[in-house]
Amino acid sequence: MADALGGGTEDPQPPRTRLLQEVAEQMDAIEADFGDDFEIGRVVTVVEVTGPDGNVGVRVRSAAYPWVTSGLLRYAAKMIESS
Repeated sequence: MADALGGGTEDPQPPRTRLLQEVAEQMDAIEADFGDDFEIGRVVTVVEVTGPDGNVGVRVRSAAYPWVTSGLLRYAAKMIESS
């Protein structure tokens, strides 16, 4: 599993635990920024997955229309680039 800087590190957590922890941390951050009065809109997940053979894949999942998902990903990329 890659660390925050993009280097490889061994993650002792099972994959499901790791993903659930990431989602919980995201929810905590949303609550810290918006308090208790907010609504969750569209959700897009992007997950890097490394298989047992070392091949790396990316899973993107969204219940939104493809053009909405594309727009959200572009918006997120611009936020990352500006930070």
